[in-house]
Amino acid sequence: MHTMPSPSLPVGRGLVYVSVAATAWGTAGAAAALLYQGSGLGPLALTFWRTFGGLLLLLAVRAVRRARTGGPAAPAPRPAEPFRRRAAGAAATGIALAVFQAAYFASVETTGLAVGTVITMGAGPVLIALGARLTMGERLGAGGVLAVAGALSGLLILVLGGSGAATVQPAGVGYALLSAAGCAVMTLTTRRLGSGGSGGSGDPFAATISAFAVCALCLLPLAAAEGLWPYGHDLGRSLILLGYIAAVPTALAYGLYFTGLAVVRAATASVISLIEPVSAAAIAVLVLGERLTAATAAGTAVLLAAVAGLAITEARGHGGGQVG
Repeated sequence: MHTMPSPSLPVGRGLVYVSVAATAWGTAGAAAALLYQGSGLGPLALTFWRTFGGLLLLLAVRAVRRARTGGPAAPAPRPAEPFRRRAAGAAATGIALAVFQAAYFASVETTGLAVGTVITMGAGPVLIALGARLTMGERLGAGGVLAVAGALSGLLILVLGGSGAATVQPAGVGYALLSAAGCAVMTLTTRRLGSGGSGGSGDPFAATISAFAVCALCLLPLAAAEGLWPYGHDLGRSLILLGYIAAVPTALAYGLYFTGLAVVRAATASVISLIEPVSAAAIAVLVLGERLTAATAAGTAVLLAAVAGLAITEARGHGGGQVG
């Protein structure tokens, strides 16, 4: 397989990749909500099939690409230390991916698509910005500190204001925050490896496959204990939805996202990912018939406004130029 080394990817194209990935992710929760209505699958089984199906699709794409290019290029010798680092990175990314996806689907099942997605993707940029500051020295600044405070205020409104509403459940909020933490670890690990020179894999496609393989292996025993197979009475519908989830918001979206992260700052990528909760909330209200209470709408607005402030801070600090 001949792939362009990720450091040579233009920043503008990386931003497009991340944007397309976020748009595709916005449909995953809606498909999951439809699956919960008739498949009998739980969040762990759903996440396993999503990851395993995405892995098979990515392996098929790699096989086709190798056939068209006459086989893989001869790999350059690599020292043992970078290989160990890449293996550790793939393991960390895969485990974080499993937590991110499974907890997100659990949140959707418990507290609904709109609230679960907004909290997950609203808390994510805050955790990523803090993690990037601590692990990679990316400065947060005064604007970033205000954005973090605003995001925490929005989360507080969501939890307290929706405590008596059917659309917000404390357990669902907890799952969403756990999902956001998994997303932060995944994003920071991928960004660190992608920008690490010799420490990076140089092949985002292969890195995505490795992460998916680790994720599927971690989830298989848990999914089997939960119940791995969908009900037979509506099997065709379940398989179509699972196929869609595996193909579009998984294989396509994560392949683009991991590729884009090689050149896009972690915090910037998380801000672009706000496309996901906006589209997911619209689908939840217009298609699934979910109702947003006044407190939920207010908390959502504060949360998204705070992260928009983080986006402005990022833009002023880096001017859209090449990241380093």
